[in-house]
Amino acid sequence: MLQRFDERNRDLLVNISGVLLHRDQAGVSPFDSAVQGGDAVWEGLRVYDGRIFRLTEHLDRLRASAMAMAFSDIPSHEELIAELRRTLHANDMTDGVHVRLTLTRGVKYTSGMDPRLNTAGPTLIIVAEHKAPVYGRSGVRLITSGIHRIPPDCVDQNIHSCNLINSILAKIQANVADVDDALLLDRRGFVAETNATHVFVVHGGRLSTPLTTSCPEGITRAAVLEIAAEHDIAAAERDLSLTDVYRADEMFCTGTMGELVPVVEVDGRTIGHGSEGAVTARLRTLFAALTRTSGTPIT
Repeated sequence: MLQRFDERNRDLLVNISGVLLHRDQAGVSPFDSAVQGGDAVWEGLRVYDGRIFRLTEHLDRLRASAMAMAFSDIPSHEELIAELRRTLHANDMTDGVHVRLTLTRGVKYTSGMDPRLNTAGPTLIIVAEHKAPVYGRSGVRLITSGIHRIPPDCVDQNIHSCNLINSILAKIQANVADVDDALLLDRRGFVAETNATHVFVVHGGRLSTPLTTSCPEGITRAAVLEIAAEHDIAAAERDLSLTDVYRADEMFCTGTMGELVPVVEVDGRTIGHGSEGAVTARLRTLFAALTRTSGTPIT
């Protein structure tokens, strides 16, 4: 799976701390914390028919991550929503849009890791792009990565930070293996997530998804669990082994960038019938209906 350039994005206006600039002119200081050490937090948002899906939940997670990182200044939800709306309006975007919202600690007066070197901040970066869900509906193929997900006593993955090297290394392995993504295990050997998405498996019509010990508390993941509860689909959050994956009737990934997509192969083994299963199809339909009927208006 390789994303392609969308010509509609050639002249995007990017928001850098309230200033709208052409994508080729927009710049961030080399002394910014994101450049110096990946010292930033982020969210991926999706716009459906003039509404941003689960915006409050995303902004809550952004704030929680920034607080965990001890940011001294965090914009209010109202300030962030105002800048999101400015950016979307400036680009005349109302549907089929993905937004990358990044908040860095700000600019340092000299190079170094110490947050006390920051004298201006935070830096807010909003990149909105025309972008359909990035995975095809035919399903994705995974390998199990040799890279493990970082445990919470090293870097808590519920801090949604811009330090993504762990995921990038796993993605490189997937690219070399000529599959779509990589499945990462935690240090105990249980499934955590892929390099880019959360995962669910289905056994006998029952859903299971890994605990968030070594993966973020996903917004789409939470939506799927809520949908399951509302429609009497049994679901549990528990440790999952590779054996649970290999013998699953169905498996699918969730995320803002790709929504819900079936997993048809893991480590060369066909999952289920090698195509989207009935439970996955039902949940994907219910999720699509939810995105069409809820969200924060951008007007």
